[in-house]
Amino acid sequence: MFTVSELAGRAEVTPDTVRHYVQIGMLNPERNPHNGYKLFTGTDVTKLRFIRQAQSLGFSLAEIGEILNHSKSGSSPCPQVREMMQRRVVENKQKLDNLNHLQKRMEDALESWEMMPNGHPNGDSVCHLIESVTVANSNA
Repeated sequence: MFTVSELAGRAEVTPDTVRHYVQIGMLNPERNPHNGYKLFTGTDVTKLRFIRQAQSLGFSLAEIGEILNHSKSGSSPCPQVREMMQRRVVENKQKLDNLNHLQKRMEDALESWEMMPNGHPNGDSVCHLIESVTVANSNA
């Protein structure tokens, strides 16, 4: 049996991380009847390492909770994990595409602003640099 600090050391996380996972129900320690300390087992070390590995692959704590619950039922969570990962890969590609388009718009704007003078707000204009970017350019 391990204390919070001992579990944290074995899993290479901070004690606050362990406490957080206890608070959100991902770890369920026993209580030492003599002093009330939370006590963890080797299974908790394995579970905590799994949680960290899943996070490193981009899984959210909610998704990891689903995976753990599915696993508790005795059936393999692997099909669910594959589906989640496939969905995440598609989402990330879309986000990367959007970021690449944004990066291009930003670079184009900077290039077009190189020779433009600084302007002053006059009631009709706030910043003529931004206002010079056309809607067509922002959709490119």
